[in-house]
Amino acid sequence: MKIGIIREGKNPPDKRVPFTPDQLRDIQKEYGGKMTIQVQSSPFRAYSDQEFLDAGIDVFEDISDSDVLFGVKEVPVDQLIDGKTYFFFSHTIKKQKYNRKLLKAVLEKNIRLIDYEALKDEEGNRVVAFGRWAGIVGAYNAFWTYGKKTDLFEIKRANECTDLKDLHLELSKVQLPPVKIILTGSGRVGNGAMEVLNSLKIHEVSVHDFLHLYFDEPVYVKLSSADYNRRKSDGGFDKEEFYSFPEKYESHFQKFAEAGEMLISGAYWDPDAPRLFELKDIAAEDFQLSVIADVSCDVGGPIPTTITSSTIADPVYDVDRQTGEKIPAFGKQTSISVMAIDNLPCELPRESSKEFGIQLTKWVIPALLEENSAILERATIARDGDLTIEFIYLTDYVTDHE
Repeated sequence: MKIGIIREGKNPPDKRVPFTPDQLRDIQKEYGGKMTIQVQSSPFRAYSDQEFLDAGIDVFEDISDSDVLFGVKEVPVDQLIDGKTYFFFSHTIKKQKYNRKLLKAVLEKNIRLIDYEALKDEEGNRVVAFGRWAGIVGAYNAFWTYGKKTDLFEIKRANECTDLKDLHLELSKVQLPPVKIILTGSGRVGNGAMEVLNSLKIHEVSVHDFLHLYFDEPVYVKLSSADYNRRKSDGGFDKEEFYSFPEKYESHFQKFAEAGEMLISGAYWDPDAPRLFELKDIAAEDFQLSVIADVSCDVGGPIPTTITSSTIADPVYDVDRQTGEKIPAFGKQTSISVMAIDNLPCELPRESSKEFGIQLTKWVIPALLEENSAILERATIARDGDLTIEFIYLTDYVTDHE
């Protein structure tokens, strides 16, 4: 089996890699008789071509003779090679409109597409993800944004930090007033964000205290779905029902928006679930949120102020409270500043890639050598020109001519 690591084709190119040079060297050493590895040359990666060569990995411009191709972000349609097996984040399983053409092309080209997001163990837990790093960088960016908006402190951008240690060193410069911060998300993203909050020594408080008490220091509340969603019929909440039938629920997040000044959003969102609030709500005088870091970055999703994604080069935009329109960042003191970078781990690409590669080495590399590996079968979106049973629900998404 010949494994290829493709050059990232999206623009701007992602600096992350699925595996580091040392990881590929170790894989080649352990599975040398069963698989060979080659890397497509790239001037953009956080790890240079020379680092791969120094690790004993072949680097070529053309790796189209590979059987299995690993990337990170979506592969542009014109770069897809017929009949190959691909691993990447396809961003199609929520029926994202902007990637409909990609999935159609995958089917037309008889590609086997295995999506990292769908790689799960037998209990249904994801086994490979950049979530922790998205949470760390997203929360850091929330405070960078708050510092720029208030002129209370200045820290350098996350992508200017050499590593996680340097990032934590920057956080020591943060001086906060008694601001109330809301965090959503209890998975990798939420836990990554908590690393930053804990580094700043910000205390966690209960929902009741967050809503009703005054504090003379910064505090945060970590919300679960049950804290801001309620059944439409009677105001109750049942976790299993919520995840199975989210359309039966409505949001009552407004009370948190009235109490908090910052929102760090890292919760998974089902398209059938209610939004946290509506765009018209931000015009209300008691809507206090002024900085929103949408780490999950679902455009058109649970945070309606996420009008578009932002970029590492241009990380923040403002939303005018009266018109709901996007305006330049920090132009009006009264507007809401939104950080919605959709590739946050790319700001610390070497460390995030290393952790991701450890997960792939553990779960995917051995599975590639198994016949009909269960973990790979469950994550296969398309094969031989058809959607798999698990993802047959995407049929109308693919055939829609909108």
